[in-house]
Amino acid sequence: MTSPFDVTITEQGDAVRVALSGELDISSAPRLQDDLARVEADGPATIVLDLSGLAFMDSTGLRLLIGADARAREAGRRLVLIQGNEMVQRVLRVTRLDERLEIVPDASL
Repeated sequence: MTSPFDVTITEQGDAVRVALSGELDISSAPRLQDDLARVEADGPATIVLDLSGLAFMDSTGLRLLIGADARAREAGRRLVLIQGNEMVQRVLRVTRLDERLEIVPDASL
């Protein structure tokens, strides 16, 4: 059984917004990885990962965020995360990724 997960990609000027909804876990991670690879290939100045629609994120999701951040830094690109629900934010706090990643409270960058 796969977990419910969806990705919506929209261009916003020189940024691309990747909105996630549902559960980001080991079963949904390959889809996000593929979507991020396509977005990154276009070379946007900023990628906005909107976590506000996530109900759940496991360590696989964390690994994807860390990888996306590393690739963005290497490419001179900005990666911004829109804050998720309390469970998602707690995972980021516990792992101290909230100190490493750029996280904003909402989509008004």
